Amino acid sequence: MDGRRVVVLGLARQGVALARFLARAGAEVVVSDLRDESALAEQMAALDDLPIRYVLGGHPKRLLDGADLLCLSGGVPLDAPIVVAARARSIPLSNDAQLFLERCPAPVIGITGSAGKTTTTALVGEMCRAAGFTTWVGGNIGNPLIADLERIGPDDRVVMELSSFQLEIMTISPHIAAVLNITPNHLDRHKTMENYIAAKRNIVAHQGEQDYAVLGFDDARARALALETPARPIFFSGGAEVDEGAYKTDGELALRRAGRHEIICKVKEIRLRGFHNILNVLAASAIAGLVGVGVEAMGEVARTFAGVEHRLELVRERRGVRWYDDSIATAPERVVAALRSFDEPIVLLAGGRDKDLPWEPFAAEAVSRVRHLVTFGEAGGMIARVVRGRLNGAGEGTLEGITEVETLEEAVETAERVARPGDVVLLSPGGTSFDAFRDFAARGDRFKELVREAPEEGV
Repeated sequence: MDGRRVVVLGLARQGVALARFLARAGAEVVVSDLRDESALAEQMAALDDLPIRYVLGGHPKRLLDGADLLCLSGGVPLDAPIVVAARARSIPLSNDAQLFLERCPAPVIGITGSAGKTTTTALVGEMCRAAGFTTWVGGNIGNPLIADLERIGPDDRVVMELSSFQLEIMTISPHIAAVLNITPNHLDRHKTMENYIAAKRNIVAHQGEQDYAVLGFDDARARALALETPARPIFFSGGAEVDEGAYKTDGELALRRAGRHEIICKVKEIRLRGFHNILNVLAASAIAGLVGVGVEAMGEVARTFAGVEHRLELVRERRGVRWYDDSIATAPERVVAALRSFDEPIVLLAGGRDKDLPWEPFAAEAVSRVRHLVTFGEAGGMIARVVRGRLNGAGEGTLEGITEVETLEEAVETAERVARPGDVVLLSPGGTSFDAFRDFAARGDRFKELVREAPEEGV
């Protein structure tokens, strides 16, 4: 990078790590963000020891004059005018994930999917650590791995979550690439399902014959990628006994590799709730088996792993009601998976900002599994209308009422009022947080704060 002029668009977590890496590598770095200096004071302070120039409040096209590379943070769409202009000038595009993969001294495990990728990434990391390997976990999960590049050794294990936003411009694939599933998501950004699938495909598109593609056998779109990569396919399945990979059979999770059938653990021993998490454990086991992790370590993690924050996270039990934070559920399909994780009556908090996704399957599930629905945020009214439409045409269901409110605070107050002993109150929004919060984690943190502030009976 010595002497190259690199423009970084966006100064969020990825942008800060990328700007630091590039400046230390000798590049002439210019950072541009739509926000002003007052909104970026913390990020700029973290970089004040480096010779970085800032252009704030917009992305003027003059930024491209003399630029050798344009690096995009995840929030910058490809149809942004400056990106379109860069492509017209044949200025290469990159991001932190691409630059990391090009330079990482250890083989990388890359994991993507419409649902479950964060939990699976965390599970693989824990399995590698349980097996005694020095392990690095990051990417879209929250830690930009490019910040750790100098400390990674060739014998380490590197586990990287990759989003469709990162993948859509990437021209390199990891040694082990996993696609858990591909279902409608982020259509507000990608516009069409074809574009979204194409972004996901990039994780396997640039692999070679010595690489591995770990694919969800039960998901037709993920399974079909076996025909679009020269890599060796490895599968995981919750219902089929795959030739090589991980699968569920007779109440057990099993791994088949090199012709050997090995038991990982019993299904009832898995600590995480829900069938979707059984699939996540299977995916993690299939991946971990490719980097030398034994079934003992896999089983140990499956029996003890309590989950990732904001993913079906038990916050509190109060007055016989259990409160769960599933703020990560930013698509209606993920809410359906969450609802299927519980047998108890559910008070569901759903809302946020829609991503132009279909809500009808969610409505059918809500009518049959939810006792009381509380909607909030920009999409709250739309969600309530879709569910009411389903309710009017449905037979017997469990839904007793729908309450529409404006804010998360009001939603929690409503849930407190309508919940009964034995109920589960579940924040599983189905929409993004951007109508009211910085990200899903900030929304989940606020929910947990509200739940924990409520006094116990008689206090």
